Amino acid sequence: MSKPKQRCRWPGEDPLYLAYHDEEWGVPQRDGRMLWEMLMLEGFQAGLSWITVLRKREAFRKAFKGFEPVKVARFTESDIERLLADPGIIRSRAKIEATIAAAKIYLEMRQRGEDFADFCWSFTAGEVLKGDGKTFPAQTPLSQRISKELKKRGFKFVGPTIVYAWMQAVGIVNDHAAHCFRRQEV
Repeated sequence: MSKPKQRCRWPGEDPLYLAYHDEEWGVPQRDGRMLWEMLMLEGFQAGLSWITVLRKREAFRKAFKGFEPVKVARFTESDIERLLADPGIIRSRAKIEATIAAAKIYLEMRQRGEDFADFCWSFTAGEVLKGDGKTFPAQTPLSQRISKELKKRGFKFVGPTIVYAWMQAVGIVNDHAAHCFRRQEV
């Protein structure tokens, strides 16, 4: 009989959470659009649990046109009203407006020749940082620095705790627990 896989404790037994942990969380993401999508979803998570966002992720993708910044940047007040009426997503006017504004910022960065993925990974010179596998901070000096840079560009819902959770999710930092089978895989 094979020994069960050892995992981080946070996904518990929820099948959706386990799949997210086993297949996605902590895998280095180099696609700028996907990095932006994950940052936006982390912002929607503020004050809630990640499983809430994860359960609504497909509805978010549909509501926000696949998180294509060009499409989201064109959203109008009628789109905001549509989103506020959508029970499939987290209906926060402030977070919806912040996402639309962030799409415009993403496009402005691109117009200036600043690739979002390059920006995100510039803080670690493209390298994945590795946590010690024993302590799991809510934020770090680096997440504080990235948060400050994002805010300077006009992003909202990008405090250092949200940014650190995003860094973990997109693999900028590998924070799988020391005993977790994914720690060495990613």
